[in-house]
Amino acid sequence: MVDKDLLSIQEARTLVRCAKTAQAEFADSIDQAGVDSIVEAIAEAARNNAESLAKMAVEETGFGKVKDKKIKNLLAGDSLYHYIKDMKTIGVLNDDTNRKVLEIATPAGVIAGLMPSTNPTSTAIYKAMIAIKSGNAIVISPHPSAVNCISKTVEMIRKVIEEKRAPKDLVTVMSVPSLEGTAELMKQADLILATGGPGMVKAAYSSGTPALGVGSGNVPAFIERSADIKETVSKIFASKTFDNGTVCASEQAIVVESVIADQVKEEMVARGGYFLEGEKLAKIKKVMERANGSMNPEIVGKDAAFVAKLAGIEIPANTRIMLAKEEGVGPKFPFSKEKLTTLLGFYSVRDWEEGCELCFKLLKNGGMGHSLAIHSNNETVIRNFAMKKPVSRLLVNTPSTHGAVGITTDLPPSFTLGCGTVGGSSTSDNVGPQHLFNIRRVAYETKVLEEDTAEVETVEAFSNSGVDSIDVKMLTKLIMEQLKALNVK
Repeated sequence: MVDKDLLSIQEARTLVRCAKTAQAEFADSIDQAGVDSIVEAIAEAARNNAESLAKMAVEETGFGKVKDKKIKNLLAGDSLYHYIKDMKTIGVLNDDTNRKVLEIATPAGVIAGLMPSTNPTSTAIYKAMIAIKSGNAIVISPHPSAVNCISKTVEMIRKVIEEKRAPKDLVTVMSVPSLEGTAELMKQADLILATGGPGMVKAAYSSGTPALGVGSGNVPAFIERSADIKETVSKIFASKTFDNGTVCASEQAIVVESVIADQVKEEMVARGGYFLEGEKLAKIKKVMERANGSMNPEIVGKDAAFVAKLAGIEIPANTRIMLAKEEGVGPKFPFSKEKLTTLLGFYSVRDWEEGCELCFKLLKNGGMGHSLAIHSNNETVIRNFAMKKPVSRLLVNTPSTHGAVGITTDLPPSFTLGCGTVGGSSTSDNVGPQHLFNIRRVAYETKVLEEDTAEVETVEAFSNSGVDSIDVKMLTKLIMEQLKALNVK
């Protein structure tokens, strides 16, 4: 009988060894133009296969929608490519002749790429592109429920690399993923790039290997009274229904000022929102979580009709999102938590100050450091939120999902959204190639220490007078100590 865990551990070790060999060869033979040529070819392949990979991802995982998975693949193969294509990542980054500092990029080495099941193919494309762009190799650990679609994506990338006459082991994937194998991969790699659940990210930071990971998202969306209600609701629905809510930056709760709450509700119902009450609400709450209070994986990435059927309730045929007026924030209030599906919490507040405090409570309930959306035309309110909220991205008048990953904003296109130290991450950035290399700085002397000059001049004076050199050094030392004691310069 084959021990799967031992097989996975051995595979991780073998893949890392091959990756180290490939990366060393790559680093010795490549320049910026060569790297850019490979990245461009991977991007082209991703665009050409965006739909087929999307279909594979949905068929294998059961999460999301093909058309939205395709958009995610194109975000990596198109938007990301254009954002990074002119970025300097290899060799000399900067030669500052005035400061006499030379900056040289040095690759991290072998990246351990941990993959989620919610965005499998797009994340594989994204991580492979930024790893190669920065001169690294990457070994991918796929989520067990997405092995096939991720493996097919890696196969596509390896073919491109081989056609470019570069070592194809720059990108490899584990065929036997397990917790033990992934743990071994993280130990053997030079840097971990973790995208997934809180448990996996915590394991990455606890591995002893430098890691870039993300925190969980529990994104509040605040609607202030000056917002354009129709436009705002349209954007929120577009964001929350995108790939059936699988993106961690999707809205999880709506917070609205009471003076416009009825208008917002009316617009939401008109766009396919269904407010749950009574027995129907109770039944939905039963399927939202497991016994330990964690999100039920059966509802992740599912449309409203599927979730309703799972709960055994009837909803209107046109329902796109199910909403519930939540009474509080915390473990006992499931609509106040992250829900990677077509469910939204709804809160009404007196004014923006109360809304500001409620958003903070929601973030503390599982979204610290991640993202917050605000819909407002009052710049004072927007700036107050910006100054006070513990998030890495404040998304203004834009769909939160699309804004955070760089589709509707000028933020760097990324599927790894840092949450900063407040969210347990080592960065607050949208992670890109610039995070995957070190910078070696060559610094020439530009300032001379005054004490050194005085000591040299004293030694030279005594030396010219014929005094023994050993005595000169001792005497100079004594003189300098006396001068310091007398505070004489």
